[in-house]
Amino acid sequence: MEPVAGSTLTETPDLSGAYPRLGQAQIELLGRAGTVRVTSAGEVLTEEGDSSTDFFVVLKGTVLVVEGLHADGSIQPAEPGPGTRVLEVHGPGRFLGELALVEGQPAFVSAVSAEAGEVLQISGEDLRRVVLTDATVGETILRAYLQRRILLISSGAGIRIVGSRSSRDTVRLLDFAAANRLPHRLVDLENDEQAQAILDRAGILANELPAVVLGASRVLRNPSNTDLAAAMGLRAVKEHSASYDLMVIGAGPAGLAAAVYAASDGLSVVLKEDHAIGGQAGTSPRIENFLGFPTGISGGELTERAIVQARKFRVQVNVACRARTIEFRDGEFRAEFDESGPASSRATLLATGVRYRRLPVPRLEEFEGISVFYAATIHEARLCGLQPVTVVGGGNSAGQAALFLAGTAAPVRLVVRGADLREDMSGYLAERIEDHPGIEVLLGANIVGVDGSGALERIVVDLGATGEQRVFDSRYLFIFIGAKPHTEWLRGTLALDDHGFVLTGADLEDLPPEFSHLGRNRLPLETSVPGMFAAGDVRHGSVKRVTAAAGEGSSAVAMIHEHLRCLRYGPASVRG
Repeated sequence: MEPVAGSTLTETPDLSGAYPRLGQAQIELLGRAGTVRVTSAGEVLTEEGDSSTDFFVVLKGTVLVVEGLHADGSIQPAEPGPGTRVLEVHGPGRFLGELALVEGQPAFVSAVSAEAGEVLQISGEDLRRVVLTDATVGETILRAYLQRRILLISSGAGIRIVGSRSSRDTVRLLDFAAANRLPHRLVDLENDEQAQAILDRAGILANELPAVVLGASRVLRNPSNTDLAAAMGLRAVKEHSASYDLMVIGAGPAGLAAAVYAASDGLSVVLKEDHAIGGQAGTSPRIENFLGFPTGISGGELTERAIVQARKFRVQVNVACRARTIEFRDGEFRAEFDESGPASSRATLLATGVRYRRLPVPRLEEFEGISVFYAATIHEARLCGLQPVTVVGGGNSAGQAALFLAGTAAPVRLVVRGADLREDMSGYLAERIEDHPGIEVLLGANIVGVDGSGALERIVVDLGATGEQRVFDSRYLFIFIGAKPHTEWLRGTLALDDHGFVLTGADLEDLPPEFSHLGRNRLPLETSVPGMFAAGDVRHGSVKRVTAAAGEGSSAVAMIHEHLRCLRYGPASVRG
């Protein structure tokens, strides 16, 4: 590590590609969109919680990236106070910011000049334009920002969720933040000595907990997921005033692919998601069979890159709005959503995916959200620490979760109902699990009981091969067994199979006579309602893989174009 010129501070080393130094040509290119100005010692360049921040390149001097403000609202980097952390130190050639600046989210940290210096300042809007249109510098910034988001999440920086870890509302907010890859940490009322100071400083009362602290002066008191989504830039500020060309319901790989391809073709697109962009794929620690990524890619990075693309093509994104009804009326689809206004479109794509099934075990619901989870992200790994963990399931998701959790040094027990680990799991995953010293595999086994006081402490496992039941210590339980589709709200609206998956294409009869004006046959991914399509895991007969879902989403766009042409021009467009 080399000391920064003119300062006793040591510059943060670039060990992971998160803090590259721009070349002169790149700085000159960025300079066309910005302004060079001097800075004074102690000047706040970016303030935590601010939604309208700018992009800065350090030209002279030193800039600190810090978390936490003093009680009077100031930041004093030379003498950090309680709750203030210096996260990064940057000298000339380095640039500031992280993924929030590209995605239109509020800043998760602050940036302060440690000494008088000089910066190149570019508006957030101009920075987004440069990143999305100029590969010369855009890929360098985006790659660094993706790495910085990972580092922020890993360090527990970002928004503070203040509450008790035994509170279901606290766990709900932690789950929402983790699923949407928002840098955050829990300030536990029972165990964190900073908790009371934060409550006193922000004037938060006990009956207003849990609370989310977004910055020095912005606090959300027991917010809903929708409130948090709006505060974090996960919801479009204003809906399209007229009907969209396409409404995509569900933002997993299929929905994201469809939204990006459709919008890049010039269609107006709204993307609605109940819980988290990326779906189950977004929580995957590593996807190693995705074409073009020989060393693998995390579900989070894949999702973030897709979000940036979607915003590039002006997709209207709304998170934390659950679809309740959809109907075709007066030539367009109209859907109603909880916590969101209605939306209408000329075509619709259903990409709502699936959710993992619950274990039929007594008392399981007592521990859900506290000790029992259906995703394994950095958030859950932090909760687990070095305590014993159990993963249930024999598919790829269970295998990836077991390897990820074991990688944090937690002892992991993988409980698999089948007799062969390779029956439902990819061979490369099974081999790694078998070779991992921190994972114990129980084949032909089922969990038949759970126990604990307030939190999970023990599980009871039926070892089917021997008929023996054994009790194991387990503080956390991760469940990845089978899946059921998010289609309860669609019953009576379109045709589903016996398990609730959406029927499409060849699984249905041809279009009914009342749609003869379209002058075409039913399209392969089209549901029983013409103009409504389905892609990804929610569709009957789909291949349950990330690549397959993304492929179906992009393929559906060609069919949507055909449907819209038929609506506009009628049968002649097909004959032509």
